[in-house]
Amino acid sequence: MRHLTRTAKLGRTGEHRNAMLANLVCSLIKHKRVSTTLAKAKAARSVAEKMLTLGKEGTLHARRLVAARLRQHPRTFFKGTKTVKGKTLRDAWRKEEDVVRILFEDIAPLFKERKGGYTRILKLQQRQGDAAALAILEWVELPAAAALEPAKTGEKAAADKK
Repeated sequence: MRHLTRTAKLGRTGEHRNAMLANLVCSLIKHKRVSTTLAKAKAARSVAEKMLTLGKEGTLHARRLVAARLRQHPRTFFKGTKTVKGKTLRDAWRKEEDVVRILFEDIAPLFKERKGGYTRILKLQQRQGDAAALAILEWVELPAAAALEPAKTGEKAAADKK
C-alpha cells in the first residue's frame, strides 16, 4: 500500500529521479526560469524551495548540504592555455556556472524577508507529441524575470519613456 507516500515517482528509479531533479534545480538557479512538464515542475519546486531555505541560512554547513543535494562540487583546478590563464577560466566558471555561489550570493539575499513560496509554476499548453501538460518554473521575486519580458515597441515604448 502507498499510505502517506508523497514522492512523485515520475516513472524513474530513485537515483535517476534525484539526479533529474538536481539537474532541473541547477538549471533553474542558472537560468532563473525553466520550461518542463507540469509533473516535473511540481516535483522540482519542493527541492528548489528547500535549497533556497538553506541558501538563506548562509552557513558553511548549508553550502555543503546544497552542494551534495545538487551534486555540484567546487572545481579548484582549471588548466589554462597559452592564451587564457586558469584563473580567468575559474573566475568565469564561478560567475556563470557555480550554482552554489549563485544561489547563496545572488538569489538568496533577494528572498531574505520572504518566509516561503519562492517559486511559481505557470501552466502552458499541452505538448504536441504526447499531450503532456507543460509548465514554466521560475523564481517569484527575481528582477531578472522582468528582463525576460518581450521588448516594448512603438507607442508603448515612447509612452513609458515620458
